[in-house]
Amino acid sequence: MTGHRKAARLAAGAAAVVLAAASATVARADDIGGLSAAQIVERSREALADAQSLRLRSTGDLGGGRDAMRVDLTLDREGNCAGGVDLGNGEGSVRIVERGDDVWLKPDEAFWENQVPGGGTAFEAVVAGRWMKGAATDPRLRTVTQACDLDTFRDRVRDGTDLGEDAGTLVKEPERRVDGVSVVPVSGTRDRERFTVYVSAEGTPYPVRVTVAGPSEDVTARLSDFDEPVPADTPAARDTVDITAVLGRTTSPV
Repeated sequence: MTGHRKAARLAAGAAAVVLAAASATVARADDIGGLSAAQIVERSREALADAQSLRLRSTGDLGGGRDAMRVDLTLDREGNCAGGVDLGNGEGSVRIVERGDDVWLKPDEAFWENQVPGGGTAFEAVVAGRWMKGAATDPRLRTVTQACDLDTFRDRVRDGTDLGEDAGTLVKEPERRVDGVSVVPVSGTRDRERFTVYVSAEGTPYPVRVTVAGPSEDVTARLSDFDEPVPADTPAARDTVDITAVLGRTTSPV
């Protein structure tokens, strides 16, 4: 599994439980503290579905004794994206920018050494510290472009919410403050994993944090900056190299 696929799994896995097993009943109230656990989660479903953009920060131990992978991406419905992925355990990191029809990637030295066995040094020499630039439609970059698209993110979340009875009983916990926001936590279980979604009790009931703890992985995802624009800065042409110059004509995904 490539570094980008691992990062996508982490982000999608954390997101999939955000909206777990909610009732189909849509509750309407100004104060979510007076709603049931299922109604609160349903409100968070609606809020996330309406978001035009957001920032996703997640960390997770995917098992195997590795350090936590970190994802920090700001993304929107137009496919714009900015941020980075740190694979943890010294395996390298990648900075990512997607704007319009273009994608830029900037792996660090550790990424080349660990993710491209036998060929990383040659690739690194060609890139020479620059950004790799490619088309958003390039099939080799599909994993990146999908991870950077908010609609794809929402689809993954929706696919993970039809849990039926697998989520067990949802439990509403007392209101508290998390990351400076008043929230109402709702907890449940799924496939021996315990998850908690923290729903904002102030303004729009966005899910602002999700934690997942299970036998093989522990993940925390933080969602913020809803409806804020994705940073528009892109690398200068002098600081980029065409991705085909690095990867040639291979069709293998990055």
